[in-house]
Amino acid sequence: MEVLKLATAGSVDDGKSTLIGRLLYDTQSLTDDKLEAIEKSSKKLGYDYLDFSLATDGLVAEREQGITIDVAHIYFSTPTKSYIIADSPGHVEYTRNMITGASNASVSIILIDARKGVIEQTFRHFFINALLQVKHVVIAVNKMDLVDYDQSVFDSIKNDIDALRAKSGYKDQEITFIPISALTGDNVASASAKMSWYEGPSILGYLENVTPEAASNTPMRFPVQTVIRPKTNAFHDFRGYAGKVYGSSIAVGDDITVLPSLKSSKVQDIFSYKDSFKEAQAGNSITLTLEDDINVTRGDIIVKSSDIPEQTKELKATVCWMDDTVLTAGKKYELQHMTQRILAKVSQIQEIIPTDYSTRDSGTSEVTINEIATVHFKLAKSLFYDRYTDHKQGGSFIIIDPITNTTAGVGFIK
Repeated sequence: MEVLKLATAGSVDDGKSTLIGRLLYDTQSLTDDKLEAIEKSSKKLGYDYLDFSLATDGLVAEREQGITIDVAHIYFSTPTKSYIIADSPGHVEYTRNMITGASNASVSIILIDARKGVIEQTFRHFFINALLQVKHVVIAVNKMDLVDYDQSVFDSIKNDIDALRAKSGYKDQEITFIPISALTGDNVASASAKMSWYEGPSILGYLENVTPEAASNTPMRFPVQTVIRPKTNAFHDFRGYAGKVYGSSIAVGDDITVLPSLKSSKVQDIFSYKDSFKEAQAGNSITLTLEDDINVTRGDIIVKSSDIPEQTKELKATVCWMDDTVLTAGKKYELQHMTQRILAKVSQIQEIIPTDYSTRDSGTSEVTINEIATVHFKLAKSLFYDRYTDHKQGGSFIIIDPITNTTAGVGFIK
């Protein structure tokens, strides 16, 4: 069954958790005991309706404050498709969580309160989705029941988003606008009779028909996680290289090159546990053996010899900063690129990038938490890399503070 990964985003009280809870309810994905708990909690809170946000807010603090704090992953399915939802917080201080939630999504749902329209957080969420190259974006104009299902309100928000998209210069997104009421279920799982002026799909109808982008045109990258040497009598000479396939596919007989050594060989076998295969697709976790006994270790990247990436000791990247300690020129960090770590020094902070696409600040000397900037790095050794627009895994990295060992930021290679 096809699996679709999606992320939700929106400001505080825009109804993300309620929308997801309603989807779970309408697809009969809530267990009887969970539904009973929602009914009891809703009555206890004095509501005359079911508060579906209680289905997703798992932390005590989330339930008490009525907000989402952590990224929650919710699973549900229909007869035709399985879904994994990353429900991200709406507060400005949790912007880093939204980046984490949307990083692996094929579809992103940005909720907008019909009463408030496009606000600062909308700019930020739209910008992050464009930065992460999320191809399918749904603008869900929520709480239409509170504006009497007025088409002019919906059209005004649509025009504002269209203007924002024109300013962004990002043309590859497929943007779909859907007016909904998550609380009442209008246009969530089925079409709403209260908005006859809208002729498009419901949220679920859209998700059921969207197809995740194929990786067939993306170069194959196989970062080695570990080297397998059983050292048993039956497998005394076995040497396998375990990892996950990113990009297109790899097959027995393919000419490969190991980076950074640039040693070449051919794929001899492909295993997944005890089974062997002729070919492995993107997303498969496998073990490879090679025809030649060459040196391969954790952190190396196996690529097809016809698709060797670029090499550099200097990087220019868009950085989303996630640490309370500011990023300044001259500081040293470790860059985790796929399965390898490289020591790097910040050589220049070129500019702070405003999420509303206004004038960029090129006179800055530091980057603070939740800011996005163009940053230059000098690397301790050469790195084979892809541009993020060409390959998401090969073109991204995380920034690690070597003193605290915290994840301080994430970078997207230009």
